Amino acid sequence: MRAAFPLALVALLSPLAAASDLPRSRPEPQGVSPAAVVAFVEAADRIETMNSFMLVRHGQVVAEGWWAPYAAGTPHSLYSLSKSFTSTAVGLAIAEGKLRLDDPILKFFPEDAPAEPSANLKAMRVSDLLRMSTGHQTEPERKKDGVWTKDFLAHPVPFKPGTHFLYNTSATYMLSAIVQKVTGQRLLDYLTPRLFEPLGIERPTWEQSPQGIDTGGYGLSVRTEDIAKFGQLYLQKGKWQGKQVVPAEWIEAATARQTSNGSNPASDWDQGYGYQFWRCRNGAFRGDGAFGQYCIVLPEQDAVIAITSGVKDMQAVLNVVWDKLLPAFHSSPLPAEDGAWAGLSERLKGLAVGYPQGGGKPANPAGKTYTFGTNPLKLESVAVEADDRGETLVLRGGGKEGRIRAGHGVWEKGTSTIGPLSALSGGKSEWLIGATSAWTADQTLAVKACFTETPFIATFRFKFDGDEVRLDAENNVGFGSTKTSPLVGKAR
Repeated sequence: MRAAFPLALVALLSPLAAASDLPRSRPEPQGVSPAAVVAFVEAADRIETMNSFMLVRHGQVVAEGWWAPYAAGTPHSLYSLSKSFTSTAVGLAIAEGKLRLDDPILKFFPEDAPAEPSANLKAMRVSDLLRMSTGHQTEPERKKDGVWTKDFLAHPVPFKPGTHFLYNTSATYMLSAIVQKVTGQRLLDYLTPRLFEPLGIERPTWEQSPQGIDTGGYGLSVRTEDIAKFGQLYLQKGKWQGKQVVPAEWIEAATARQTSNGSNPASDWDQGYGYQFWRCRNGAFRGDGAFGQYCIVLPEQDAVIAITSGVKDMQAVLNVVWDKLLPAFHSSPLPAEDGAWAGLSERLKGLAVGYPQGGGKPANPAGKTYTFGTNPLKLESVAVEADDRGETLVLRGGGKEGRIRAGHGVWEKGTSTIGPLSALSGGKSEWLIGATSAWTADQTLAVKACFTETPFIATFRFKFDGDEVRLDAENNVGFGSTKTSPLVGKAR
């Protein structure tokens, strides 16, 4: 719900680009300074932790990069950036006459309505869901064993709908449920022939509620380039390769300021809200998701920026975009800057998530399995298999066993049934990972594992002392605490 890879990355101009991919260009013909893009990359590289970015100008990809072990072909969880795709489905359903902006939401769920709905609940309309102005003071819960539509309608609505902004993922879920009600298809299936196939977005996936409804407000996974395509579609007012894929009227309404949500001129979260899109500074708009997933559209610059990341401070990423990339755009083509272009190419090829540095004296935990008592991680045991090239963690948690292979100074790719710390006892059945390890101090092993379809990076630090090991573990980001209390294991 929410938690060997090559070090060199995709080249700027990929000769293996699929026919459905966006066209590529050097930056200068599109009026973009490669030196300014280098400045952006260097500033972004200092943020913990970037996963990928793609810069599109005049419909051409002029720069792109993935921080190893993240890779171009791997889908990435969008979190709340999914909301903008849900909005698009609503716009298409309205265009097909299946619903209207002013439809009351009780109309769609009579079986889930309270016996005596409040006046404010009766007044809540589709448009209120879209602009996060449902009248709620707190967001309705989405429990694993609940009926989410029923729980939403049972939640108090103290304000008149349309008068009070509250960012509300449950409201987006209701939009997904409404689309499924009126079309007979889940969002993913409804959008496939109308949006994903026209744009060449292959194999998207979307998480579902206990009732089999796509979660709407989060849970969509696509590639970085797919995010860029989506932004380019909105930049082009819904037109794609000569065909009107999404009505231009919907694009205009969805990205306009439909709701006021603050007055801080320095905050990109206070510039107004549309229909599941944020307004930004500098005349831009965006969809975004937790921990730094962005689809930024700059109409005045005819540009789109797609970013995936695992950051704690989402405003910091946007600040770097405004500070470094806005000056990169020029109104006409630039002369070739071969030196800057070569420097940018090399910089992008060498991007990588930082890995732990060695230098400590290794322990010899071979043949030992360390067991743990009851703990919040539900970690039952760990064993370490070591060789000259790296270590393999054998973790048992939540009743299942997973292996994480980590290389010395390189990212080793693989899969694991054990996920990031928040998902040791549940989540997906298999995770794509890239991992690296080092003996950072005497008898101290650090293993860093990137779960490359997500922003999550787990770091395990083991301090060995005879038949005992102390484990400190943390995620880079999370919806709650990202660190565990130290665990002590005994060799059996």
